[in-house]
Amino acid sequence: MQPRLAMVGAGYFAQFQLEGWRDCGVPVLALCDTDRARADALGARFQVQDIYTSAVAMMDAVRPTLLDVVLPPAAQADVVHAALERGIATICQKPFGTDLQQASAMAAKATQCATTLVIHENFRFTPWFRECKRLIDAGFFGRVFGITFRLRPGDGQGPRAYLDRQPYFQTMPQLLVRETAVHFIDTFRYLLGEVRAVTARLRRLNPVIAAEDAGLILFEFDDDGCGLFDGNRLSDHAADNPRLTMGEMWLEGERGVMRLDGNAGLWWKPHQEPEHEHIYPHNAPGAFGGACTALQAHVLAHLAGAAALENSAQDYLANLHVQAAVYHSHQTGRRVPMAQFDPYSNP
Repeated sequence: MQPRLAMVGAGYFAQFQLEGWRDCGVPVLALCDTDRARADALGARFQVQDIYTSAVAMMDAVRPTLLDVVLPPAAQADVVHAALERGIATICQKPFGTDLQQASAMAAKATQCATTLVIHENFRFTPWFRECKRLIDAGFFGRVFGITFRLRPGDGQGPRAYLDRQPYFQTMPQLLVRETAVHFIDTFRYLLGEVRAVTARLRRLNPVIAAEDAGLILFEFDDDGCGLFDGNRLSDHAADNPRLTMGEMWLEGERGVMRLDGNAGLWWKPHQEPEHEHIYPHNAPGAFGGACTALQAHVLAHLAGAAALENSAQDYLANLHVQAAVYHSHQTGRRVPMAQFDPYSNP
């Protein structure tokens, strides 16, 4: 049985989630945004009939059983709490909450109401990371030593950086880690397990940006694996679409190295042997190789009782704890062991 689905938010990213619901075969019954003209335009594009400017009015009129909240952090909490109080399963966009305390309160509300709250963290649902996880679990790599990702979207140069797509990037007090690297905190945990310690050095390269737009983060994992996130939003990489993978990856194990290129190709180099392409399906329609569709299909499967839920709000707090440790490491110039770090005292 399909859920009764409604969406709150008609900003830049909502189009990708509407594409995902369309590809999942689930109609969006109603769309809400405080900007009526923006909601009308997006609704017309995706054949959403009912348009609202009040999320509470929409929930009470439409009575959805699933709500997709595609709002910036400052607008999330009231809508999420109202949905949970009505027993409506909810998907919430990231960044999750204005700060860790607010995110924790929303997660606690979901537990209190015994209602599903999942964070729309879709990078782990890209086909290339799903394939890497499948291979790791199958023992393809043998022991996994580590992972490196070089983020190079090339969209952060000059005075007009981000203005055509997500202009609020220019004024966010925290940018690279909170908005982008958190995707890779989650993905690294998905692939290599829990983070034991972090060491970070962050930079601001574009002077028109308020916050950091480049940085190096070293992750240590429970089994002595290591990860390196090397992020720089000003430089680009070789790709037909630099926003497809956002960069390049090397996943290393005792049997060889898997390389992700900018066109979502995976290249396997067995130890001391030539590299060759690893063929896998990765041409699904939609943003990031169909990651939105895959995440949303996963939520539908969970609600139907067919899948354990990934990235519940409560589980997602672990990513925000690591995120807080990254900023704390940069601010103090020190390695931060997670076992000794209180993210609520150092958010």
